[in-house]
Amino acid sequence: MAETDKANTEERILEAAHEVFLQKGLDGARMQEIADRAGINKALLHYYFRSKDKLFQQIIGRAVKVMLPRLTQVMNDEVDLFEKIRRVVDTYITFLSLNSYLPIFIINEINRNPEHFAAHIVPVEKIALATLQRQIDEAVAQGQIVPITVPQLLMNIISLCVFPFLGRPLLQLLFSLDKAAFKKEMDLRRTEVAEFIIRGLQPNKD
Repeated sequence: MAETDKANTEERILEAAHEVFLQKGLDGARMQEIADRAGINKALLHYYFRSKDKLFQQIIGRAVKVMLPRLTQVMNDEVDLFEKIRRVVDTYITFLSLNSYLPIFIINEINRNPEHFAAHIVPVEKIALATLQRQIDEAVAQGQIVPITVPQLLMNIISLCVFPFLGRPLLQLLFSLDKAAFKKEMDLRRTEVAEFIIRGLQPNKD
């Protein structure tokens, strides 16, 4: 098989797999359906990816490589801290909305092999965190925010953004949300989460 044909086939598989995983999650996805969407037989699919888990790991790797540069760019933007928080939240929720199956698998991967996962994140994150730390220090010195560490700020943001996607089945059941209604709620969270974080950072003026 020519290298160009091989690359094209692999790309079709990855695009088809992304669609199936997005619609059905890891447990609900079937290799046969992925093969059908990619226009190949199941044997050829297994030639490229020996298991569903291997294919899913490849999908995650691609998604993370797209997400991290975007997030790093946002965190390095020369905007004030509050606007940066709004942009980080928006970036996270946009990414999670397009890749809603990823949070559970990423958590499993982090618990299973944190060194491997961190190896793809740390070099980029260090650049971004240095800029964020400087802005926090300046805002604290000017009395704009209460003291907070970078890890605490980012854990607050990430947890508030990620949890609804982790708990999506339960939340949809509890609040009677269909797919469209859940998406609407997640769009509202772009503002709700950012403003909640910002209010928590501002000094008490009483």
